[in-house]
Amino acid sequence: MAKSNKLKIFFLLLSGIIIFIISTIVFYVLGLSKNMKDENLNKYIHFSDIGKEQLKEIEGEGNYWFGSADPKVTIVEFGDFACPLCKSSFGKIREISLTDKDVKIIYRDFPVVAEHSANLSLAARCAGEQGLFWVMHDKLFLNQGIKEESEIIEMAKQIGANTARFEVCYNNRKYWPQIQNDLEDGEKLNITGTPTLFFNGQRLEGDAPLSVLKQIITQLKSNYN
Repeated sequence: MAKSNKLKIFFLLLSGIIIFIISTIVFYVLGLSKNMKDENLNKYIHFSDIGKEQLKEIEGEGNYWFGSADPKVTIVEFGDFACPLCKSSFGKIREISLTDKDVKIIYRDFPVVAEHSANLSLAARCAGEQGLFWVMHDKLFLNQGIKEESEIIEMAKQIGANTARFEVCYNNRKYWPQIQNDLEDGEKLNITGTPTLFFNGQRLEGDAPLSVLKQIITQLKSNYN
C-alpha cells in the first residue's frame, strides 16, 4: 500500500509539473502573439489624447457620411478619387462601413494627386446633390482613370442622376468652396498625402491591411465609455 501511495503521489506531482509547463508555454505564446500584433499596429498608428476641438476640426461640418448615427468609432478619410492608394483602401473602408454597426465613415476631399482630381470631387458632390454621393463615390474608385468631362457625365447618367441638373452643377463648379474648405482643413492638419485616415482622431497615413484597421477599431471600442 505504501508503494502504491508513493506512485500516486509521484504521478500527481508529474501531472502538476506537466500542466505547469503547458500553461507556461500557452501564456508565452499568447503573450508573444499579442506583442507581435501590437508591434504590427504600432507601425501604422500611434495613439494619443485628442481634444474635442481637434476632433471637430478633423470631422468638419456638412460632409457626407455613412454608417452609425451614434458611433463608437468615427473614421474620417481625406481622400482623392485619382489616388491609387485610396482605391486600394476604399474597399476595406467600405467593407467596414457595411459590416460594423458601431462605425461612422466621413469622407473629405483632398484632391492633390492629379490635375483632374478636383473635377472628380465635384462630380461626387454634384451626384450627392441628387442623393447619389456614395454611389458616385464607389463608381469613381471602381472606374479610376476616367477624367474627361464626357466620361464623368456618362457616369452620372449610369448611376441614375438627372444629367441636365448634374451638368449645371458640375460646369458651375457649385461645390468648389466646400472642396476648398476640406483642402484648407487638411493643410491645417498637416496632411501631405492620401489616403489619410483618422480613427476617433488617431491618424493613420497611407493604405493599411484590413486586419490592422480592424485591430484599431477593436482597441478604440474597448476604450469606449
